[in-house]
Amino acid sequence: MEAMRSLIPLVLLIVSCLAEFNLTQSEGKSSCRASLGGASQSEIHKAFILQLNSDEDCAWTLERPENKSTRIVFSHFQLDPDGSCERENIKVFDGNSTNGSLLGEVCSTSHYVPIFESASKTLTFQVVTDSAKIQRTVFIFYYFFSPGTSIPKCGGYLDTLEGSFTSPNYPKPHPEMAYCVWHIQVEKGYKIKLNFKEIFLEVDEQCRFDFVAVYDGSSTTSGLIGQVCGRVRPTFESSSDSLTVVLSTDYANSYRGFSASYTSIYTETVNTTSLTCSSDKMRAIINKSYLESLRYNEINLKLNDPTCRPKISNVVEFSIPLDGCGTIKKVEDHSITYTNIITFTTFSTSEVITRQKQFQIIVKCEMEYNSTVEMMYITEDDVIQNQSALGKYNTSMALFESESFEKPIQKSPYYVDLNQTVFVQVSLQASDPNLVVFLDTCSASPTSDFASPTYDLIESGCNRDETCEVYPLSGHYGRFHFNAFKFLKSLSSVYLRCKVLICDSGDNQSRCSQGCISRRKRDISSYKWKTDAIIGPIRLKRDRRASANSGFQYQNHRDDTQNQPFNSLHLFSFVVLALNVVIVATVVVRHFVNRRTAYNYQKLQDC
Repeated sequence: MEAMRSLIPLVLLIVSCLAEFNLTQSEGKSSCRASLGGASQSEIHKAFILQLNSDEDCAWTLERPENKSTRIVFSHFQLDPDGSCERENIKVFDGNSTNGSLLGEVCSTSHYVPIFESASKTLTFQVVTDSAKIQRTVFIFYYFFSPGTSIPKCGGYLDTLEGSFTSPNYPKPHPEMAYCVWHIQVEKGYKIKLNFKEIFLEVDEQCRFDFVAVYDGSSTTSGLIGQVCGRVRPTFESSSDSLTVVLSTDYANSYRGFSASYTSIYTETVNTTSLTCSSDKMRAIINKSYLESLRYNEINLKLNDPTCRPKISNVVEFSIPLDGCGTIKKVEDHSITYTNIITFTTFSTSEVITRQKQFQIIVKCEMEYNSTVEMMYITEDDVIQNQSALGKYNTSMALFESESFEKPIQKSPYYVDLNQTVFVQVSLQASDPNLVVFLDTCSASPTSDFASPTYDLIESGCNRDETCEVYPLSGHYGRFHFNAFKFLKSLSSVYLRCKVLICDSGDNQSRCSQGCISRRKRDISSYKWKTDAIIGPIRLKRDRRASANSGFQYQNHRDDTQNQPFNSLHLFSFVVLALNVVIVATVVVRHFVNRRTAYNYQKLQDC
């Protein structure tokens, strides 16, 4: 037993040497100089720097633990500024080689912080450099996470003209390894001004560890406006009606995070006035110069309900709810009309005379059949101006975790297992409770432009897929579920598009009330409005039946067939072999020791 104890340090030394030898081989067989370090089953995260020269072609493979997903962040990279994307780039693939499905590509002209996710067993990233004799640097951080868990108040969708949001737990320290995305979408004709009241993240000149990234558009590839960290209070302004904000943190040094607010700036040219109608409000815009020409002050304008005040910026803006601020609703035949009045309050010293023109703006939204007619009447004494335009109902589509439709899926893409039940809801944002949503047609496609091939789930209100089930009419929501599938030819993504009809709930003869009918009869009844809603992509998880250990493998594409480094299987084989040798040696030693102690040698007598 003492012999066995004395051999344990020897075994540990052998294992340590083998592990060190494995790392040396992994780095030594490539011209890529990378401070990767080792990776083991217990390492759920790792940060490292790649130092690259000219004419490199190297790839590394991450192998995730069971029931985990992988997120990899290229928070800082310096490639050849004059290099083309074809000759110098970083590519990320699903799978254990560069033959897998391409998740994304990065080059010197990329204006975003590349962040990729994969639910596959392995993820591979490849770096290729051109012949320019300059030093390249790529900072990479990866970690494994459970896709079913979510951080409270981490990201979301903001669709009001102004609002505020904070990092999770603010003002307490932000969570580790967080990835949060906020999508800000305001109405057409506006741009967004974003103001950070506070940012308190880990200080780093290149913002490699914890950072906030702001994008000029509706996605994280829309064009990077700024990437910030440390203690700053920046302000950003979009060029359109959408903005995207990302928070990414690593595993150390958590601070307060951030607090931000945003407002909307009207960008369209308004000579005098304009009116837009949506399914929950009317928006009246009045040019300030126009008011000044009439010698009116915007602070004296009011609605039927004088407590509802306008927003004053470069224009005077009234946001008038259809069910508030004194709005009057009138139902006639097949139409619904909402009316309110903007007037100018005078404060004359005389109760008998005035030298100002009477000012009145009558705003009216008329909803009828398949359109929204918008009208504005401006009265100045006997002068009346008429304006009209077309509007639309606001609809959105989202995926949910269960048929309770309580928790929407915030992440995109949404990864599902083959044959998993997918719950879909189309919502109408309207203040009028007497409207219903009807799902007329819903189809799927592997591409967002819905080019061929397509697959119908619902057609003319009828189920066309055997796993699809449409829920009964439920006010402002249209709901259905189906079992996840994939398109042939290894197309990994699925997008959904639904054509929606909106009807009056009190009309028993409407198209919505008739449900599933044949195509040749579908246009015989009325509906208030129709629109399209699209969501995606939905992607399939890879087969998880095979066990998956966490690890970091290195591949050199200069020589794939010779001098391959030791992997974890080789290391395990050597350890088993070493232990077998130790056990056999111990048994033999114990055998001879026992024989020696059991018998005494006697000298033979001479004959």
